[in-house]
Amino acid sequence: MTEQQTERRYMREPSRRVFASELREVRLDFREGTDEKSPTYVMFPTGIRCNRIFVCGEMILKEQKGEDNIFYSVRVKDPTGMFFVNAGSYQPDAMQQISRIEQGSFVAVVGKPVIRKNDDGSAFVSVRAESVFPVDRDTYRIWVDDTAEQTLDRLDEFGTTPDSEKAAQFYNTDPEKYRQIVGGALREIEF
Repeated sequence: MTEQQTERRYMREPSRRVFASELREVRLDFREGTDEKSPTYVMFPTGIRCNRIFVCGEMILKEQKGEDNIFYSVRVKDPTGMFFVNAGSYQPDAMQQISRIEQGSFVAVVGKPVIRKNDDGSAFVSVRAESVFPVDRDTYRIWVDDTAEQTLDRLDEFGTTPDSEKAAQFYNTDPEKYRQIVGGALREIEF
């Protein structure tokens, strides 16, 4: 195996920016490959797969839970809704970072989206945090701008890529709905 092949094999995939309202609708997850260590992905309704996301918002609730196995449950609000973020003993860095951040602060979170499907067909989507950092209001605003731009880029390519065709078939996506969400998010951050 060449050095270049080794680097490619262990290269992390980029984290995708997504608004809370779109992440909340994610239901399609899959593993690429049959190997135990093959990456798992979720498919956004706007037509791109990802296994890591980057979100930003105000930490409106922070709870420490568990007695033997302590973990943090956090709610992070963006202009479109709420992210449910968790960090447990398998994410010690994220747990320590959360413990030091005051509720009400703006935070940036990198983590993996997780879909829990219930027997009744409903699903709950959360984020298993890998890192959590406090950010200022301007950084939050830049994240909203960047997330709006990336969402619009996905919508511009919608129906022209294999992933977006798969998303269209699974979600029956209405691109106009997501354009309206982007417009609403941008209006909300004009402070």
